[in-house]
Amino acid sequence: MDGQQLQEQYKDYLSDYHQWDQKDHADKWLLYPQNIGGFLSIDETSLSNGELYTIVTNKAAKGGKGAIVAMVDGTRAEDIIAVLNKLPRRIRWKVREVTMDMAANMEYVVKICFPKASRVTDRFHVQQLAYDAVQEIRIKHRWKALDRETIEIHIAKANGRKYTPSVLANGDTLKQLLARSRYLLFKKPTAWTRSQKVRAEILFELYPDLKKAYHFSLQLGAIYHQTRDKGVAFTKLAKWYDRVDNSGMLAFGSISRTIQSHYQTILNYFDHRSTNASAESFNAKIKSFRSSFRGVRDVRFFLFRLTKIYA
Repeated sequence: MDGQQLQEQYKDYLSDYHQWDQKDHADKWLLYPQNIGGFLSIDETSLSNGELYTIVTNKAAKGGKGAIVAMVDGTRAEDIIAVLNKLPRRIRWKVREVTMDMAANMEYVVKICFPKASRVTDRFHVQQLAYDAVQEIRIKHRWKALDRETIEIHIAKANGRKYTPSVLANGDTLKQLLARSRYLLFKKPTAWTRSQKVRAEILFELYPDLKKAYHFSLQLGAIYHQTRDKGVAFTKLAKWYDRVDNSGMLAFGSISRTIQSHYQTILNYFDHRSTNASAESFNAKIKSFRSSFRGVRDVRFFLFRLTKIYA
């Protein structure tokens, strides 16, 4: 008997799958009112073939039994609201806080379904925008270096010479320096290896705008790490925003607009320092569970197995 046959035996004879009270609508939505708590996360996850599900989890469950509050096929706000509104209003109104990413549909869902809850923008999504801005500047310089190298190769060929790229003090060419600097720009200087310290010194000397951008990302991280008071955080974020805005760095335009439009939900993080880490961790567990199934052929049965562990 192979693995597929064993799974069919479990599904049809050993489990209570066919008596599962949510079986008929499982691929469209699942709801577990008993798992709702005061602090929730809402996020999207992929089951198979890029099919997205919106999942609401209870932070108190710490990714274990009782974590799943709801799962809804897709990310349309109207569909999610229709399912969550099946929960009694008295239960929904007890939710104190919901952590989410910056998707407008998620914020709207939380506003409608959990009107008494504080909406919190996940800090890691905000910081990621700063990291993205730094990488955008690095990539821009790398493309310029590649273009320059291409021109120099053509000139050398036209003059009957072999092209030999200039080598920097650490042994990198300019193209290599910009490629190999990617990961050090995600780290704090205290976490750099010896070679990364040398590379960073050369990089920042050649590209002062990249140095400035990198320090902007560090400063934002420091605000999140070191600030405990919401009022102090407001002042620090406002000053950081002004410095970035006055720098004229277009790469930081996205995060500047985000802070403008989400400043209240960003500041709400400092009330309880809540993040969406539990939701991201739960998404990783779903991915691992999916891998053990070697994909998802039967969505309903997959969700049945998943909820046996996490609902």
